[in-house]
Amino acid sequence: MPEQLVFSGQSARRGSIRSLIRRFAAAAVLPALALAALPAAPAAAVSVTSAQAPVQAGPALWVVQDADTTIFLFGTFHALDGRSQWFTRSVRAAFDASDSLILETLVPEDPAELHAVLVRNSLAKEPRVGEPVVSVSEAPSFVASAGQAMAAGRSMGMSVEHGADAVLRRAANADGKLVEGLESFEFQLRMFSTLSAAPAGPPPRQAKGNLGRLMGGMQLAWTRGDNDGFAALLGNVRSQSPQAYKTLFADRNANWADWIAKRMAQPGTVFVAVGTGHLVGPDSVQKQLADRGIPSARIS
Repeated sequence: MPEQLVFSGQSARRGSIRSLIRRFAAAAVLPALALAALPAAPAAAVSVTSAQAPVQAGPALWVVQDADTTIFLFGTFHALDGRSQWFTRSVRAAFDASDSLILETLVPEDPAELHAVLVRNSLAKEPRVGEPVVSVSEAPSFVASAGQAMAAGRSMGMSVEHGADAVLRRAANADGKLVEGLESFEFQLRMFSTLSAAPAGPPPRQAKGNLGRLMGGMQLAWTRGDNDGFAALLGNVRSQSPQAYKTLFADRNANWADWIAKRMAQPGTVFVAVGTGHLVGPDSVQKQLADRGIPSARIS
C-alpha cells in the first residue's frame, strides 16, 4: 500500500506529514546505502567488523586552512541509533569554533513548503478535500530504495532524526549559527529521478536483514573513525552502477570542492558536514581539492 498524504479540508494528517518528511529526508542523505538495498549489491562483501581497525578518538574530521580561513570537513552518518556519544572532543570543538554549518541540503521542515517543492516537481497535487495530495509511489524510484534502507535501519534502532546531520542542524539552530545547503532540495529530487529504477516489490527478508546488519556495523565503524567499510561500499556502488556513482559522488564532490575553493577566499571558520562516502575514495572531496592545489589534513 503506497503511503499517502490526504487533505482533510484544513490540514493533512500530522503523522503522515512527519512520515513523508522522514522518507524524503532519507532519500536526501542515504545515497550509497539506498543503492546497497538493491538485490545486485553483495552486502556481505562490504560488511564491517570491529576487528578491521583500531579504535580511534571519534568520527573522521578534516581541516582545510589558510591564513584567515578554516574549513572543517566532517564525514557524517545519516541515520544513527542515538546512543553513541560522537558529538564531543574534536568534533564539538570544531563545530563550536565555526561561524556556520553547511550540509548537503536542507530538507524543508515546514510541511507546506515541502509540499510546494513536491508540486513543482510533479510529485504532489494541489489539495482537494478527501483526495491524496502526495503518494510516495509517485516519487523518484530512488526514494523507494532509500525507504528500504531506512526500514532496515529502524530494525537496528536507527533513524534520520538521530543522524549526525539532524543533530548538527538542531545544534546550529540552537546556537544561532547560519545553516546552509550545498545543494537545493529540488536539485536532489531531480537528481534522484535520473537514477536507475528500484527493483519491483519488497526485498527478500534475508536481504533486509543483511542491510540492517550492514548499517549497524557501519555505524559502529563510523563512531571509531574507521572509513574502510565506507570505501568498500563506495567501490561496490562504482562497480555496480558507474553512472549512479558519477551522479551521486564524483560530480557532486567536484562541485563541492569548487564551493570550498571559492569559500577559502573569504575569512572565517566553516563546518561542512557531508556523508562520509563523499570523503573517501579516488574521487573524494579532499582529492578534488588536492587537484585544485588545496591540501587538507585529517585531525580526528
